[in-house]
Amino acid sequence: MAYADQQMSGSKIIAIIVVALIHVALGYVLITGLAYSAAKKLVERVTTVDIEEPPPPEEEPPPPPPDEVRPPPPVAPPPPINISVSPPPIQTVTTPPPPAPVVPRAAPPAPPPPPPAPSQARGATPDGQGRWAARIQENYPARAIRDETEGRVGVRVTIGANGRVTGCSVTNSSGSSVLDDAACEGMTRFARYNPALDNDGNPTTGSASTTIVYQLSR
Repeated sequence: MAYADQQMSGSKIIAIIVVALIHVALGYVLITGLAYSAAKKLVERVTTVDIEEPPPPEEEPPPPPPDEVRPPPPVAPPPPINISVSPPPIQTVTTPPPPAPVVPRAAPPAPPPPPPAPSQARGATPDGQGRWAARIQENYPARAIRDETEGRVGVRVTIGANGRVTGCSVTNSSGSSVLDDAACEGMTRFARYNPALDNDGNPTTGSASTTIVYQLSR
């Protein structure tokens, strides 16, 4: 009984293998046949060229005969013209009233000018007169000493803006030219002044007068 079952199992396996081989063969044939037919159709499609012929040209209509005359286009009548005569314009002239008389007005009086600033002008004044007068006495002319000449010399000097004497002239002679010359020379060398001032207080040139006394000590 067991032997018979083993024979039956082996027969079934062989039968199944045969059936599987048959199916494989049929599938191969089917696949290869389909592939061949598809390839054939593709070759036919590639080798076939569709050539389309261009459409024939449209025929132009024949020209009209030369003797044919076209009728003129219809002309619409012109619109009616309305002529109306307008009355002439009326111009009115308005006379303006006479201008009012102009009353002259007197200009207000000008304000008085401001008072001028006080003047700062002053004349030149001696600066340390006792000191420089003594120096002039010390320079008593030697010739006048020998001759025992004495006298009074009136001089007028010009004073610069720096306070120094720039010019000298004898206004009252002593009677001795030696003393007169010595007086102007001493004033030019030793005299000092506070310079004169102008209206704004700035130093300026001035002048002054003085008397030089020559007297010998006894």
